[in-house]
Amino acid sequence: MLRQFRLRESADFERVKVTGKSLRHPLLTMGVAPNGLPTLRLGFVISKRIGKAVVRNRVRRVMREIMRLWLPLLKPGYDIVLVPRNELVGQPYTEVKAALRQLLGRAQLWREES
Repeated sequence: MLRQFRLRESADFERVKVTGKSLRHPLLTMGVAPNGLPTLRLGFVISKRIGKAVVRNRVRRVMREIMRLWLPLLKPGYDIVLVPRNELVGQPYTEVKAALRQLLGRAQLWREES
């Protein structure tokens, strides 16, 4: 994923946590806050409670790939922080994709069809 679409500063993560809206799903939690920029930025917070490094990296790669494919379909101007729950580990790609699709819909982040 390109650098311009990533959240990297801890202050940005904190801003999303404090001022943003939090949406929950049994597999993951998503924080959303407007950023005032012409791009959408993504951040991932993977706790060590999820598992060892191999497991955490796999979870991160799956979520990052799904979001990378959907970037053109999402509204710009938001920061999104994704936090997986333990239940996400071992879930098939389609289940993770469905959970993300549901959360993005609830946050009304899909671009309008023209």
